[in-house]
Amino acid sequence: MTKKPLLTFVLCIACLSTFASETHSADPKTGVTRIEDVVYGRKFGTALTLDVFQPAQPNGKGILFMVSGGFVSSHDGINPGFYRALLDRGYTVFAVVHGCQPRFIIPEIEQDIHRAVRFVRHNAAKYGVDPDHLGITGSSAGGHLSLTMGTQGGPGDPKAKDPVDRESSAVQCVACFFPPTDFLNWTQEGDDEVGYGSTGSRFQPAFGPQALTPEGRQTLGRQISPILFVTSNMAPTLVMHGDADKLVPIYQAHIFEKRCHEVGATYKLIVREGKDHGWPEMGADMKIFADWFDEYLRGIKPQNPN
Repeated sequence: MTKKPLLTFVLCIACLSTFASETHSADPKTGVTRIEDVVYGRKFGTALTLDVFQPAQPNGKGILFMVSGGFVSSHDGINPGFYRALLDRGYTVFAVVHGCQPRFIIPEIEQDIHRAVRFVRHNAAKYGVDPDHLGITGSSAGGHLSLTMGTQGGPGDPKAKDPVDRESSAVQCVACFFPPTDFLNWTQEGDDEVGYGSTGSRFQPAFGPQALTPEGRQTLGRQISPILFVTSNMAPTLVMHGDADKLVPIYQAHIFEKRCHEVGATYKLIVREGKDHGWPEMGADMKIFADWFDEYLRGIKPQNPN
């Protein structure tokens, strides 16, 4: 989620391209090659796209980056500098743009990410990555989408006409910033904020009309809360969260941690003291995410664990 005001309906639709054409460019300073506007799916006649960032010395592993704030996504939101730590380690980064609220609600947006993971896996050889070692990352709403894939990614439809849809959407590692984890227990047990209360005041369109009734909120909340899908074999997950976060409370990270420990899932929480919903050092903290991906995608233990 984001502190920025909601974009207009026109701008949200603009996050999808009616006509998408891939372009290739290379940064002579870093050696990173960028492939823009790769179409990974289509939605109501418009293209869902991602950008591929290939490092000069790839390590053969891929990371999907969720370009998402408040469940709004845009090609303009792609920030290559923020991926520097991952690219420096040799990770190929796929910056994924999804369908936006208010046109699409959270369950529909989640399906875009399932599709994106399947697309990357199906085209792994093309981009020089291992289809069995994919990570995912993002912040806030992008963190929520990352956790969704880490807990709910799974087999495709073997009978699907499109071979991409036959692929698994499971990821093998997650690292994300301040994600919502349980919309039905937001600041404390029983605090229902499924498009209601503090989340509703900013992001109600992302939840859709189902969130207008208590019964609908309960049903939708169970559907979109990653905490309810935690299992012992979910993807190893790292969460970094500020304890002064006024938008997504630190309570969200703590209850997710408790649930992971109850079932024996691999989970690590790093709390940034005094930090709100984002902080200037997040780019540097991506090095910690790179350590996490190194450990669980490449089998390399960090020399100075945090």
